[in-house]
Amino acid sequence: MKDSKGSPFTQSGMAGTEGHPPEFSRRLLINRIGHEGLTETIKANEAECRQLARRLDIPAVHTLSCKIRVMPEGADQFVLDGVLTAHVSMECVITGEAFEDALTDSFAVRLVPMRRFSEESASDLEAIDEIPYEGHALDLGEITTEQLALVLPPYPRKPGAALENAVDEAPRETAEDAPDEADVRPNPFGALAGLSLDKKKTDLS
Repeated sequence: MKDSKGSPFTQSGMAGTEGHPPEFSRRLLINRIGHEGLTETIKANEAECRQLARRLDIPAVHTLSCKIRVMPEGADQFVLDGVLTAHVSMECVITGEAFEDALTDSFAVRLVPMRRFSEESASDLEAIDEIPYEGHALDLGEITTEQLALVLPPYPRKPGAALENAVDEAPRETAEDAPDEADVRPNPFGALAGLSLDKKKTDLS
């Protein structure tokens, strides 16, 4: 089934974040995949990029595309191998300035029906990541969005940003904060007093 523009993808009927339509949806009908699998390349348009930036809480998503190979695994499971490329703007955690960066990532995920999805198997670090799906279509756009979210650095740093400009640097001790030398200088008579006390204890014994 193709839409009016000849695209192999269906119109989204899924809910996105907070009940809104997905920011970037490309739903591939399962009956189009076949035994040999297929390869699709998807690309977000300008409006979708703006919505993705709001969802990911970054200044901008300039471009986003992904080449995905879909292979059937059994009757209703699928393995997706993808190569994601994106051009985004992020805010530097050191300077607070926005900067642009190009991101590339290769990933592999397994799509399983929701009724057979297990949180335990999905959390297995040794196994391929599993993602549940419902209905008769796989949303390649949403999968790409989730992978982009994983690729984004949690603490973006602009190239060349110096660490001494960070605001979380521990405060240095000032002259006013330093303890008075008289308070920390050892009392020479303290040692003599200790020796006298020890001598008295010895004489009594």
